[in-house]
Amino acid sequence: MEKLPIHTGDADGSDPENSSNSRRDRSIPPHRIAIAAGFLFCWYLFIKLAPTTELSHGCIKHHAPGSTVPGIPNSWAPDTPDQTWEEYNKQPQTDLVDTKIPLEAHIMSKCPDAQICLQRLVLPAMEQISDKVDFQLSFIASVTNDSSEIKCMHGPAECIGDMLILCAANLPFPPTDDEAMLPQSYPRTPIIRSLGFANCLINEYPRIPEREFVHQCALEYGIDFESLNTCASQQNDEPDNGENGGPPLSGIALLRNSALRSSSLDAKISCTVRLDEKTWCIHDSGAWKDCAQDGSNPQVLADEVERLYAERN
Repeated sequence: MEKLPIHTGDADGSDPENSSNSRRDRSIPPHRIAIAAGFLFCWYLFIKLAPTTELSHGCIKHHAPGSTVPGIPNSWAPDTPDQTWEEYNKQPQTDLVDTKIPLEAHIMSKCPDAQICLQRLVLPAMEQISDKVDFQLSFIASVTNDSSEIKCMHGPAECIGDMLILCAANLPFPPTDDEAMLPQSYPRTPIIRSLGFANCLINEYPRIPEREFVHQCALEYGIDFESLNTCASQQNDEPDNGENGGPPLSGIALLRNSALRSSSLDAKISCTVRLDEKTWCIHDSGAWKDCAQDGSNPQVLADEVERLYAERN
C-alpha cells in the first residue's frame, strides 16, 4: 500500500511534544476581537478578489494521461485527468461492498497536539488500514444551534484552517465546473489526498492561512485550488453542497456541522481519536492519555482495525 508522506517537527524546528499551551484559551480585549474579525473579513476578500493560478480539473492535468500526482496510488485516481462523471460512473464496479470500521480524529488545525496525534498515530496507522476504515477529521470549536457565531480557540485563522481542510475533503472528485448538477453519489476527494492536504497544513500550522502556503499544499495533493477558494469563502451558513440547485459547498456550514458533531460526542480535547464510536486515545498538552490498550502505538491501532474488519466481513 502506498505510504502517506509524514512531515515531522514544527515550523520553527522545535519539537511540538514539548508544547503545553495547545488548549490554553486567552481572554481577548474587544479591540483585538475587532482586529481579528477584520482579518477574517479581509481573508474573504483576498481569496475572492486576488488572482489565482488556473487549476481547472486540478493539478493532475499536468501529468501524462493515466498517471497521477506523485505519491498517490493509482487506485485513488480516475483513469484519465479529464475523466467526466459519466465516464467514471460507467466503469465496472468490481469491488465487493464491505463494512468499514469508523475511525475519527477530533482536532483543531492550529493545535500542536493535533500535529503530534496525526503524525505519530493516525498517519502511520492509515498507511496500513486506509482501505478498511471510514475515516474522517472532525473539528472542535465553540458553536451552538441558537447562533451563527463560531469561535475557534486559536483565533479566526484556525477557523479558516478548519474550513480549508473540511472543504478539501468534501470537494467533488474528479473536479467539475457545476456542482449543482452532480448526483449525491458523485465521489468526493479520496482520503489519501484530503488527509495528506490536512497534514501538510498542520505540519506548519503557524503559517495557516497564508495563501501561498495553502496553494502549495493543494498543489502537492491534487486539490483544486479554485474550488477550495470558492468553498472556504462562501458566507452562506446553509448545510448544503450545491446539490439539487441548493447553495454551493460552504466551509462555514461544514465547520458548523463538524463542531456540532464533536460537541454531541463530547469530544472537547484536540486531539481525540475515536475508533468504532469509542474513544481510543487522546493527546493533550503534550502527553497521551486515556488510551485503550497501548493505544498511542500506531501498530496497535492498525491491528485492532484489522481484527474488527475481519469480524465484520
